[in-house]
Amino acid sequence: MRPTRPMLALAAAVAVVALTGCGTDGDGEAAVPETATGSLEHLAAQARCAPDMQTDADTIRQAICENGDEKYVLATFATDRGQREWINTAKDYGGHYLVGRKWVAVGHQDVVADLRGTLGGTLEQGTRHDGGGSHAPGHGGHGGHGS
Repeated sequence: MRPTRPMLALAAAVAVVALTGCGTDGDGEAAVPETATGSLEHLAAQARCAPDMQTDADTIRQAICENGDEKYVLATFATDRGQREWINTAKDYGGHYLVGRKWVAVGHQDVVADLRGTLGGTLEQGTRHDGGGSHAPGHGGHGGHGS
C-alpha cells in the first residue's frame, strides 16, 4: 500500500520541526549496536522517549518523540515494501533518516546520529528539490508544536 499524501505531509512537517531542534555533536561516535526491532512502543522505550502518537493504522504507525532538546519522528511499518516506498517518497522532502527493519526515525542529522547509538540502523539522507523551502506542500510553514 502506498503512503497517502496526509501521511507524507505530516512526516515532512514534523521533520522540518525536528530540524529546528538541537542535538549533540556526533563526534567520537561509538560502535553501532545491532539494529533494534519491535513495536513502535518498544523502540520508543529503548530510545527513552514517550511517543506522541500521530498515525495508528494497519500499514503505518507514526509518533513524535522528544528526549530533552531532541525531537524526531518514529514510524513503524507492516511490511518492508511499505517502509521502502514511504522512505523513497519522503526523501524528496529532504531530511535525515535512521532506517531499521520495518522502522524509521526522521530528524536532524545530529539527532538521528545519536539515536543510531541506541537503536542501530543505517543512516540515509533525503534530497531537496525545492530550493530550500521550509515546509511541506499543503502546509502553512509553521509546525505550531510547542514544548
